[in-house]
Amino acid sequence: MKITSVSIYLIQLPLKEPFIVSYHTYSSMPSVIVKIETDCGLVGYGEGVADEHVTGESARSTVQVIKHHLAPAIIGEDPFKIEKIHALMDETFYGVPTAKAAIDIACYDLVGKAVNQPVYNFVGGRYHERFPLAHVLSIKPPNEMADEAEQVVAMGYRALKMKVGTDPLTDIERVKSVRRRVGSDILIRIDANQGWMSSSEALLVINKIQDYQVDWIEQPVLADDIDALREVKHKTSVAIMVDEGVKGMREMREVSLKRAADKVNIKLMKCGGIYPAMKLVHQAEMVGMTCQIGSMVESSIGSAAGFHVAFSKKAITSVELTGPLKFSKDVGNLVYDIPYIRLNELPGLGIQINENVLQELTEEKIVISKKS
Repeated sequence: MKITSVSIYLIQLPLKEPFIVSYHTYSSMPSVIVKIETDCGLVGYGEGVADEHVTGESARSTVQVIKHHLAPAIIGEDPFKIEKIHALMDETFYGVPTAKAAIDIACYDLVGKAVNQPVYNFVGGRYHERFPLAHVLSIKPPNEMADEAEQVVAMGYRALKMKVGTDPLTDIERVKSVRRRVGSDILIRIDANQGWMSSSEALLVINKIQDYQVDWIEQPVLADDIDALREVKHKTSVAIMVDEGVKGMREMREVSLKRAADKVNIKLMKCGGIYPAMKLVHQAEMVGMTCQIGSMVESSIGSAAGFHVAFSKKAITSVELTGPLKFSKDVGNLVYDIPYIRLNELPGLGIQINENVLQELTEEKIVISKKS
């Protein structure tokens, strides 16, 4: 099987309501869909959702990197040779994990379809039968976040992830308001998204909220300040999760050596796809860290890819892949069973692509069919 063409779609995924984190408000989610065709007629789909604040990529830069560099490098290659595919991409262009993730995911989708097996069967086999989902609360005033929390708990959610990081004192009130509203039986996780600028600011907030049964604190300090992350971890009893601070194996090694976190949030868009994500899981296992598979709010394509990784590994104990639930239109048909996610046994990513919706949401389409 050889890759014959790569089609690139720049799309806008419409959100039901704005998604608000400490550094940005999204009214829609730009995404790059990759469609890889082969000489045997099989087609695989991948996705890249970029975040300038995390990997330094944008949707449009991702399109250009795939168009001019990555796609030409892999035309004529066998998608089964995933190690070689990544080596070729790395030799062609440094970094750009989101662009590489789109290619990686499409290759795994192709391989699964070629052997008529779901992706999870050849990255470890199915370990988990289902995962509970955490509802993500965007940053809002404390009472509004508590209102939303109460509503989704009534729908069946048993875990909440609160986005915070705009103002320490308001963040404290946000946590207090939500906990009081939902009671003591609901898991509450806090994600500052680097919003607390220093270890002292982070510790100020954590010391005030730790009595409110916080499950863990995610990325409480700036991504590149692993020493500050370590300081926070060693000065609090609340579990600390690193997210933006780990993009690949190099950062994971530093976090591991410094014992700077208890958990790691692995995102395919940060590390370059399914293949690099599996390496990060193995690194985490070596030092006793548990893992989460998170997302940049991807469609059914990127979300399904993340779920296949999550379902295959014992060390992955939580998931946050709820992008499709936030969109009013989606290019795929990933099915959720609120408050759980269960995967089917269909080959590849196990989803069907709605080509009509894909065309409707497309702002730009480019087809690469030969090496340039």
